[in-house]
Amino acid sequence: MTPAPLRQPVPKPDRIDPITTSVIQGALENIAIEMGYKLMRMSYSSIIRESEDFGAALVDAEGRGLAESAQSTPLQSGPIPGYIRGILKTLADRGEAIRPGDVIMHNDAYSGASHGPDVAFVVPVFVGTRLIAFAATTAHHLDIGALSPGSCGIVEAIDAYAEGLQFKAIKVYDRGVRNDAVWQIVRDNIRASDLVVGDMDAQVAAARIGAERLVELIERYGVETFDMACGALMDHAERLMRQAIAKLPDGVYRAETAIDGYLDSPDANKKELPIVVTITKKDDSLIVDLTGTAPQVPDRPINMPLEGTADIAIWLTIRSVLLDTEIHGHIPVNAGLIRPITIIAPKGCLANPTFPAPTIARFCPGNQLADTVMKALSAAMPNNVSAGIGNLKVIAFSGLKDETHWVHMEIFEGSYGGRQGKDGMDAVDTLYANTRNNPIEDIETHLPLRVLRYELREDVTGAGKWRGGLGSVREFTFLSDGGASVEGEGHRYRPWGFLGGSEGAPAKLDLETGGTTRALPSKVPHMNIAKDGRFICYGPAGGGYGNPLERDPADVVDDVLDGVISVETALRDYGVVISAKGVVDVAATEKARASR
Repeated sequence: MTPAPLRQPVPKPDRIDPITTSVIQGALENIAIEMGYKLMRMSYSSIIRESEDFGAALVDAEGRGLAESAQSTPLQSGPIPGYIRGILKTLADRGEAIRPGDVIMHNDAYSGASHGPDVAFVVPVFVGTRLIAFAATTAHHLDIGALSPGSCGIVEAIDAYAEGLQFKAIKVYDRGVRNDAVWQIVRDNIRASDLVVGDMDAQVAAARIGAERLVELIERYGVETFDMACGALMDHAERLMRQAIAKLPDGVYRAETAIDGYLDSPDANKKELPIVVTITKKDDSLIVDLTGTAPQVPDRPINMPLEGTADIAIWLTIRSVLLDTEIHGHIPVNAGLIRPITIIAPKGCLANPTFPAPTIARFCPGNQLADTVMKALSAAMPNNVSAGIGNLKVIAFSGLKDETHWVHMEIFEGSYGGRQGKDGMDAVDTLYANTRNNPIEDIETHLPLRVLRYELREDVTGAGKWRGGLGSVREFTFLSDGGASVEGEGHRYRPWGFLGGSEGAPAKLDLETGGTTRALPSKVPHMNIAKDGRFICYGPAGGGYGNPLERDPADVVDDVLDGVISVETALRDYGVVISAKGVVDVAATEKARASR
């Protein structure tokens, strides 16, 4: 009998072909997207279901991002690798191991989380006994047990402990066994607990789905091929970013803007705070230096975690400007994109606070940081940026009915500045805050609120060859006694104009109660509001791009006919004379413009 030949070991491949790599990339992205959609459909609260204020991502065992959910907000998906790195360090410090069946909850703003209300649920992905990756979801929760209802509008927290519950790598499932005590603590310390815990359960389920899909993918191709594909994808993303950076002129690009802070405070250290960005470009890398940014505010929560907020604002803006998908097509979003970028942020500044400085209201300052990065890049890539954005605000509406809290977070839109060849976008969330608005029907169906107005703000815009985007006006009235708090920006400073464009218009907020109207600052701590009290929110207008006298008169008359601007504004800002018949008086317009 002839002996069977010895089976030769299958050699491990030393490289991977681009087609297989591309297929695995598509699979990773689709898994993240599926996680996101499953989370949306299983969630209870409108902040996730309608506004899409959530994240979903896949991260390798070292904490390097592999793919993120395309339909979620960058401020949720982008920080997930930082959450993972924070969890790994925290568990290592405690001597705890990660095992199959674990589900880990984390929201530590000083260990990767964006801020406390953005709670992550993380499922480790094992193949055999090897930890390969993590599937994770994040979401902004309606309440986190802070000093007042809601998880936005907390603008007077004096430290991290006043901002609500802190979860530092807590196993809510340990080797598949639910930790009921942890879940009970959450329920007992959070308002609107049915909604919040329901959303958390949805996050766990969506992360588990992602983990299952990832195991199927790895088993299909093998661990070695999967590892090589992930490495190749990160290297590819890095090459794309370095090639884009290399096209910029070497040099130093600096910009400065500012945030309101607490305009009604007598303390000068709490208001009118500068944000400074200096970008140094050399060869194919960038250094982003935040030196000059205001010191942290130790007892007010407008500080930005460096990892989780400030870094995301910087990376997202650079990626958007240098690798615009309209020009470059689909860009893989993974850890390779950030390798050429170094961030310097002095310890103790607004963008790199020290514990326990509070951070829960970091949303609008972070968006202003992104706008400042855009302004710095405008000197290097003027055709790829917008003029100054109109920042956002969030109102936390709340009330008590039959011993049960109701809480609603309304993300009130900003606007974009004008762009090369295009007007700014009207009444939208901006830069890293690309959540959707809440439909009126959803608000009025579920809450004791009525929306009396929702319209574009007329005759207030940044004039330019391409005008800034319009803000909106939204008016809410309480149908029963309740309360509200406000976290916002952009009441003091106007969005910057670019290349001769005019500055935009600031936001404002009015409260009507008992027949009187009171103007409010951009940050308002929780206040009780009686039935029929009204909030009237006026969104900011983005800055103009280019000389307004170069705007096509036909576009100006269209804006007049649409009610965007008045006839008087057309003449004052654009030098365009419009006749009583609603058409451009060409001769008068030429004369008016020549006289400027």
